[in-house]
Amino acid sequence: MVKRSRLVTFFLLIVLIAGAMGMTSQSILGNIKLGLDLQGGFEVLYQVKPAEEGQEITPAVVADTAQALDRRVNVLGVSEPVIQVENKDRIRVQLAGVEDQNQAREILSTEAKLTFRDVNDNELMSGADLVEGGSSQTFDGNTNQPIVKFVSKDGSKFGEVTQQVLDMGPPNNKLVIWLDYEEGDSYQEEMLKEEPKFISAPSVHQVLTGESIIEGGFTIEEAQTLADLLNAGALPVELEEVYSTSVGASFGLMAMDQTIKAGIIGISLIFLFMIAIYRLPGIIGVATLSIYIYLVLLIFDWLNGVLTLPGIAALILGVGMAVDANIITYERIKEELKVGKPVREAYEAGNKSSLWTIFDANITTMLAGIVLFIFGTSSVKGFATMLLISIVVSFITAVFGTRLFMSLWVRSKFLDKRKGWFGVKASEINNYSEGVDSLDLPTKFDRFDFVSSRKKFFVLSAALIVVGLSFLLLFRLNLGIDFTSGTRMEVLADTSLTEEVIHEDLESIGLSANNVLVSGESQEIGVARFTESLNQEEIAEIKTYFSDKYGAEPNISTVDPIIGEELAKNALMAVAIASIGIILYVTIRFEWSMALSSVIALVHDAFFIIAVFSMLRLEVDITFIAAVLTVIGYSINDTIVTFDRIRENMRKMKLIETKEQIALIVNKSLRQTLGRSVNTVLTVVFVVAAMIIFGSSSILNFSIALLIGLIAGTYSSVFIAAQLWYILKKRELKRKGSIVTYKEKKEWTDEPVV
Repeated sequence: MVKRSRLVTFFLLIVLIAGAMGMTSQSILGNIKLGLDLQGGFEVLYQVKPAEEGQEITPAVVADTAQALDRRVNVLGVSEPVIQVENKDRIRVQLAGVEDQNQAREILSTEAKLTFRDVNDNELMSGADLVEGGSSQTFDGNTNQPIVKFVSKDGSKFGEVTQQVLDMGPPNNKLVIWLDYEEGDSYQEEMLKEEPKFISAPSVHQVLTGESIIEGGFTIEEAQTLADLLNAGALPVELEEVYSTSVGASFGLMAMDQTIKAGIIGISLIFLFMIAIYRLPGIIGVATLSIYIYLVLLIFDWLNGVLTLPGIAALILGVGMAVDANIITYERIKEELKVGKPVREAYEAGNKSSLWTIFDANITTMLAGIVLFIFGTSSVKGFATMLLISIVVSFITAVFGTRLFMSLWVRSKFLDKRKGWFGVKASEINNYSEGVDSLDLPTKFDRFDFVSSRKKFFVLSAALIVVGLSFLLLFRLNLGIDFTSGTRMEVLADTSLTEEVIHEDLESIGLSANNVLVSGESQEIGVARFTESLNQEEIAEIKTYFSDKYGAEPNISTVDPIIGEELAKNALMAVAIASIGIILYVTIRFEWSMALSSVIALVHDAFFIIAVFSMLRLEVDITFIAAVLTVIGYSINDTIVTFDRIRENMRKMKLIETKEQIALIVNKSLRQTLGRSVNTVLTVVFVVAAMIIFGSSSILNFSIALLIGLIAGTYSSVFIAAQLWYILKKRELKRKGSIVTYKEKKEWTDEPVV
């Protein structure tokens, strides 16, 4: 008899959860902070250097500098800036949504060391003698010109200074006010220039002891900026830009729209695929995946995370990875149903046998995510954060959410005579009384003998490696500025561009690019690369010129050679540590031969991605490393599912005495898991393909690397890792004579041991 109360409970839960999600989703999306690559803004990494000879850069000095930068950022009115100390002597500043990037850079990097000098350039007083926070912008009562008021700490000292200047007599009775005076600067030389380096040089006609003014033909904005800098204080050190990236607001908005569109298309395809293949479980999977997306965004909001373009990509990719747990469970349930078990028994057995497989697969992907977070830069950290959240939430929703919903249907007994609702054909279901084991069920792939064809796969992989290695040696990788240093500019125009036009634009401002490319549907995006790192003045000039001409602020990234070397070292370190972590985990949970086979397969996958990028001359940047590590995590996920089934089939055999038995185990395991592997990779390919076709050009190469890696990872799991394990196990058998794969547990008795 059908228990309708359980079905009513299911639908009530769905309605309540959907209602709660609908009422709070808008608020959550509104609360999530967008990164600078989505709303425009810039990021800069400063190397802290001594301002004076002999100055020691201590943690306290760096902390004081960070505080000074924070006060300056407050001047800009940027909401929730990010200022972090890195590597003891570096400070990273991220300003998302800042409107005038040129002004922001100038305010941040200006030392703001104010000095008062005579016409002979002798220092008489400094900004340290002013009252902190006592400067303000106002207007001259007579001329109505913008001026800056300041108050000296010691009125008597200021009186002595003005008396000294007054005694010099006309025309030398001038108090020359300098901002960031450098050795060699001269008032006598600068006074002849149309735009002198000093701020102003007012004549002193009387002794001053209290509030005074600085006048210098300022605009209102210039006077306000000077007052703000004086209030924020001088920087105690010198700051050198070693890395910077800026994104125009138009680029950010376009990237977000395109990536969200790609995500909607990719996720919709996954939903349709799940329903078509798995029927009712597929519908429940769609429900839990929707909850998964909501929970990921909710947790990201709770963590006060900053959503970046790679972060959105990780969320979208996470859907494809989350569906894997559902597929593993559903495939197991289908196997139990085909044996002929009742629905409830099949459901419980499928859940039990899939739990540890899902756990192992997620742990290895988490290892890659953790390494990414530790070694990645800011945008990659955002990707890693979202990836880690996605893994945890997908495990919870797939293991507990799906099982809660499915159990209501199963325990209602509504499905007892409706096994077809699980996507199982009646002709595939055996008679349970015949005692057919789920590990002995026929599959669609029984005609394939993977082991006997292993040499063909090895030759194919070897040939691809030789071709790829040849391309690498001849053409090397097309490394981006992240690894080679230099400057990259990306401009968005409202009309079609050509390489010649971009070259002419740059030449008009005295710059020459080493390489220029044009892309986009209407050839509206121009990209220029410079081998040298452009300085702040050159970047400001580029931004002003292209903003005025094309109506959109360009994206500009600069990387110092030192940072480029560090990024390259960190990338290699990340891949190495992730591989070691995976070896250790797989060895502990499985056996060393499976761990070794897995890592060789992972190296195969990583090299395959690198080789294809070399052949296609695609640019390799820091997000490429994120893609490689993601593929490593995902590929080992697929391999673990295969090895888990191999281990299960080995235990059933209990004792291996011939190499034919090992071959049988490998073939049977691959046939049983191949359907799951194909279905899983298809769901992720849907998402990645959507990102390639409809997503932002900023993550195009990242998406291509993922697609190549996913295909290579599935290939290596089936044709490389499992075949390598066969070879290693065959050698073990030759050495030992036989392999015991499962020992029966001895029953406890009261009989004494003799």
